[in-house]
Amino acid sequence: QAIPAGSHVRLNLQTGEREAKLPDSENGESDTREERRRKRLGKVDVDANSFTSEELKKALAKMKGSEKAERKVSFLFLKQCRVRKKFRPIEQLKEEFEKLNMKMETDYEIMVKLISKFNSSASTLDEKVAALYDLEYYVHQV
Repeated sequence: QAIPAGSHVRLNLQTGEREAKLPDSENGESDTREERRRKRLGKVDVDANSFTSEELKKALAKMKGSEKAERKVSFLFLKQCRVRKKFRPIEQLKEEFEKLNMKMETDYEIMVKLISKFNSSASTLDEKVAALYDLEYYVHQV
């Protein structure tokens, strides 16, 4: 059944039904237009004038679109949860490696060291060439 825009919609998890409620007007009184909308939400009108075919088509299209969006959001959420179960944050990995007396560096940190080694005046020509080769490898990955 079509419902007017601005209605509050929820899914009742006990019954599995969708429920709709019109928002109350600010002054506590509803205008005649809102009263007509409330009547439509109760029993289904069989009058030919209650809903036009265009209104029904638009409402059906919106319902299908919103269901697809809901499914997509829930799918993405489940996918995110599965990924989080498989992988750990890098901060946690660094802490665990420090406990093992191993230092884990990211590619960025290694590249910064190589650039500083290349720019250093204390480095020899062979060290600078080696730094460039290593840097080329890391930049190629990026």
